[in-house]
Amino acid sequence: MKKAAAKGNVAPKNVDEYLAGVPEPARGTLNKVRAAIRSAVPPEATESISYGVPMFKYKGLLLGYAAFSNHCSVFPGPAVIAAFKDELKGFTTSKGTIRFPSDQPLPASLVKRLVKARIKENGAKKQRSKKI
Repeated sequence: MKKAAAKGNVAPKNVDEYLAGVPEPARGTLNKVRAAIRSAVPPEATESISYGVPMFKYKGLLLGYAAFSNHCSVFPGPAVIAAFKDELKGFTTSKGTIRFPSDQPLPASLVKRLVKARIKENGAKKQRSKKI
């Protein structure tokens, strides 16, 4: 696995510090992805560094994003990737990751739909855990 671009010898303490360590054009790309995510999450969602990358949290881990040496990634989880497989045909995907060029952010409308799907998924998990 390639190291995230913002990782050096010291792990970033917060998202702004992470992004400050990402070179252009990936930083601009991630800022656009971050803005799209922010516009779709509820106001009570939080953002922090988790697993070494920026992560939004709402009723659990919601969606992460990161820059790597040759690409950027969004981490919506395997169920969302499966649900959006037709819309993601032009992107490289793996079990829980969508990869895209460092200078070409995912379309904001797609990011927003991925976020809404994750919010729904996390809400369903919370409901199931209450019934147990």
